[in-house]
Amino acid sequence: MASTKTDHWRLKLGPGGSHSWVYLADEDSRWQPDGHFAGEYGGPMFLLPGVVIGSYITGAPFTTEQRLEMIRYLLNTAHPSGCHVGGVTTCLGTVLNYASLRLLGVDAEHPAAVKARTTLLKLGGTAAAPSWGKLLPSWLPFHPGRWWIHTRVVFLPMSYLYRVRFQAAETPLTLALRKEMYKTPYDSIDWPAQCNNIAEGDIYAPHSRLMDSMNLFMKGTIEACPFPPLQRRAVDHVYELICMEDENTNFQDLAPVSKMMNMICRMHRDGRDSEAVARHAAARADVMWLTRDGMLVTGTNGSQLWDTAFVAQALIETGLVDTDENKASALKMLEWIDEAQIRENPKHHHTAYRQASKGAWAFSTKEQGYTLTDCTSEALKAVLFLQNRWHDSPKLISDARIFDAVNLLLSMQCSDGGFGAYELTRAPKFLESLNSAEVFGDTMTEHTSVITALRIFQQYYADYRKKDIDRTVARAIKYLHGQQRADGSWYGTWGICFTYATMFALESLGLAGETYANSKRVKRACEFLLSKQMSDGGWGESWKSCEEETYVQHEESQVVQTSWAAMALMYARYPDTTPIKRAVTLVRSRQLPDGQWPQEAVEGIFNKTCTIVYPNSKLIFTVWMLGLAHKYIEGKEG
Repeated sequence: MASTKTDHWRLKLGPGGSHSWVYLADEDSRWQPDGHFAGEYGGPMFLLPGVVIGSYITGAPFTTEQRLEMIRYLLNTAHPSGCHVGGVTTCLGTVLNYASLRLLGVDAEHPAAVKARTTLLKLGGTAAAPSWGKLLPSWLPFHPGRWWIHTRVVFLPMSYLYRVRFQAAETPLTLALRKEMYKTPYDSIDWPAQCNNIAEGDIYAPHSRLMDSMNLFMKGTIEACPFPPLQRRAVDHVYELICMEDENTNFQDLAPVSKMMNMICRMHRDGRDSEAVARHAAARADVMWLTRDGMLVTGTNGSQLWDTAFVAQALIETGLVDTDENKASALKMLEWIDEAQIRENPKHHHTAYRQASKGAWAFSTKEQGYTLTDCTSEALKAVLFLQNRWHDSPKLISDARIFDAVNLLLSMQCSDGGFGAYELTRAPKFLESLNSAEVFGDTMTEHTSVITALRIFQQYYADYRKKDIDRTVARAIKYLHGQQRADGSWYGTWGICFTYATMFALESLGLAGETYANSKRVKRACEFLLSKQMSDGGWGESWKSCEEETYVQHEESQVVQTSWAAMALMYARYPDTTPIKRAVTLVRSRQLPDGQWPQEAVEGIFNKTCTIVYPNSKLIFTVWMLGLAHKYIEGKEG
C-alpha cells in the first residue's frame, strides 16, 4: 500500500492545549510548544472505525495523507484483529476494522481484507457482534442519568438512531459490505433475534437473565405497541441532550465513540451542511494521532493535563526542576495548567445530568470539560509544588481557585468513602446486572482516591476546611483499607493493574502516616510487591490481570511497572534498599543512547478489558523513580 513521507508531518498546537497532525509540503515549518506534553493516547481498536464510519456517513472527507496513514495503521495492527492493542481476535474488532479498511478504499481482495473477512465469517459474521456494534434498543427501568458516564453518552445517540430508524444512504460500497460481512443474506436477517446473539469470544460481561428478559420484553411489548406521541417526545428529548453534550464540550464530546454518533444525529436532524456537522468535522482532527504504525484515533482529544501534571511532579520530587533550563520548562507547565483549569460549571449543568466542574481539571483540555477527580488531584499537587518551590514562584492560580478545586474534590466523595471519577456514584451496584455493554466489566460505577492531594494541600493551607478535609480523608482511608485484598494488593483501574494501584495506595497511606514500620497493611503490600519481583530485578504484569482479577505475570519485566513498584516501596519507607537498587539497575540498563526508553507492553487499561497506550509513562515514571531512588538510597545508607 502507498504511504506518506513521515518527515512531512507536523504537530500543530492550538489554543488551550488542542493539537492536530497536519501534512506539509514545506518540511521546515515548525510550531512552538505552549507548555503541555503531547503524546499518543491510543489502544482501543474500536475508535478509528467510529471516525471512519461516521465520516463516511456524514460526507466529511479525509485528506489523502490521513486516509493513507489510517490504512497503514490498520494493516500494521491487523493481528490480532481484536478490540484493543494486545487483545485476542474478537467479532467486534474484526467487524469494525474490516469495514474501515473497505471504506478507506482497500479492495475486498486485498490479502488483509480476505483474511479478516474469513475470520469474521468464522466468528458468526456481523450479526454476532455485541451491542456496541449494533443499533438495537437498550432499555432499562432506571433513569439513564444514573448510568456511568461513558455508557450513557454512547447509548444516547444509539437510542436516537435506532428510534428514527436511521439508515445511511446506500452506495455500491455499502451494498458490497452487506454481502461480504454477513453469513446469511442481509434482507433475511431477523434483527430483533440478534439482541442476544453475541460471539463467544466477545463476551466479558455476559447478559444476566434480567437483561435477556428485558430484551424479550422490549421486543414483545413496547416495540409491538408503539405510542407515537410518546416516541416523538422521547426522540426530541434525546436529541436535545445530544445538542447539550456538543455545546458543553465545544463538539469534542466525552470521547470519539459518542462524538461520531452525535455527528450522525446532528446531520440527520440539522442537515449535512449544518453548522453542527461542520464543527464536528473540524474537531475531528483533535483525536487523530500519527504513530510509527500509521494514524490512529485517540481515546479522548489527548492526555495533555494528565501527562503534564505528572511531569511537573516528577521534576519537583527529584529536584531536577532546580536547573535553570528545567525551571523555565516547569514555569511553562504552570502557565498551561493555569489555563487548563475549568472555571465554571457546564453550560447545561443539571439538565444534561452533568457533575459540577468549577475548579476541576479534565484529563485533556479545558475545552473537553469533563471533571475527573484524579486529574484534578494531580494538577492541584503540581500547582502547589510549583507555586511554592522558589521565592519568586509566580502565583498564577489564586487561593480562591485552589479552594474551588478542593471544594470540588470534597464534594466528590461517595457514600462508601471512595470518590467518583467523573461524578458521584448515581446507581446501586446491582445495576451491573443490566450492563448491556457486553465487552466491558464494571462500567456503571467507579471510584478513585484524592487523599494525597488533600494532605499536600493541608501542608500549605492548614486551616482551610480542616475538619471537613480530616473527616473526608479518614473516610477515604477506611475505604482504602477495605479495598485491600488478602494478599496485600489493590486492584487497579486505568493502569495495569495491581502494581499500579498498590503504588498509589501506598503513597496515600504514607501521607496518612502509615508505613512499613508501623502498619501491618503496608507491610503486607510490600511483601506482595516483593513476591512479584522478577529475576532480572524488574516487575512485569500482564493486562490480563485486570480481566482475570488476579496477578498475571508478563513474560518480560517492564520499565514502567518496575518504576511503579520501586516507587511504592519508597512511599512505604521499606527499610531494605536491595530490591530498589535492583530495580534501578534494570531501568538504567534499558535506557537508549538518546536518553529515552523503548516502548514495551501497554501501560493502561479501562473497564477490565480494554488496554490503553500511555507512551509518556516510560519517560515520566522512569525518571521519577530514578530521582527518588537516588535520594532514598543515599538517605538510607548515608
